[in-house]
Amino acid sequence: MKEQSILIIEDDKFFRDLVANKLGKENFKVLKARDSEEAFKILEEETPSLIILDLILPGLDGFEILSLLKKDKKTSGIPVVVLSNLGQKEDVDKAKSLGAIEFMIKVNFTPDEIVAKAKRALSEQYL
Repeated sequence: MKEQSILIIEDDKFFRDLVANKLGKENFKVLKARDSEEAFKILEEETPSLIILDLILPGLDGFEILSLLKKDKKTSGIPVVVLSNLGQKEDVDKAKSLGAIEFMIKVNFTPDEIVAKAKRALSEQYL
């Protein structure tokens, strides 16, 4: 099985690095972007196995990024897990309707639980 890579799109450097370090310890190749511009630059070069996406970002927000990802043939098949401080039902419903496979509210999950959720999302993808 090829090395699995995960793109984290998160503007909070501390949180992004924390999750990235945990994923790295699980032998994932971790790609990091702090906004849509960095994310789309990375996606020109790489096709990650999974994207972890924050919703509140500088520039394009996570909903706009998710919408663009799902409209593009090259990225539409990449599963996206939304990880956000937003947790209103409308936000969850909107993210799922745009194609997110999971919606996680940051304060409800430890970094280890985020890694477990990412692993589960990836294992379901390869069944």
